[in-house]
Amino acid sequence: MTWAPHVTVATIIERDNRFLMVYEETDGKKVYNQPAGHLDPNETLTEAALRETLEETGWTVELTGVVGVNLYTAPSNGITYFRTTFIANAISHDAARGLDTGIIEAVWLTYDELVARKDQLRSPMTLQIIDEYLAGRRFPLNVVG
Repeated sequence: MTWAPHVTVATIIERDNRFLMVYEETDGKKVYNQPAGHLDPNETLTEAALRETLEETGWTVELTGVVGVNLYTAPSNGITYFRTTFIANAISHDAARGLDTGIIEAVWLTYDELVARKDQLRSPMTLQIIDEYLAGRRFPLNVVG
């Protein structure tokens, strides 16, 4: 088999009716997304979610569940992403920590602020998965093993 999707993780962190998002530059565009990234070799999905969230936002989080597993084929490059989206609580923030290359800043946005920036979201999945989370779609953390 020569085709394989890219395995990625993302994390939804909600606090005081705001969602922790990253404002980043990718492919020459500035966009908003959940903290997210690729699974590294010899890493579990949960380890990847914790690492990516810390690297992209400076926040240490505690994973509490899973919203879902989704496939998305990006029209810009034709790559299919197999993404597991976790739910987490914010634990602590290291404001002095440098953020990953391409990350402009980590921001807390309300749902309405995200909807107002719909054209600036990295993909339709960014808002779709928050809608699923707000609708109560939640699975226990051990669903991913």
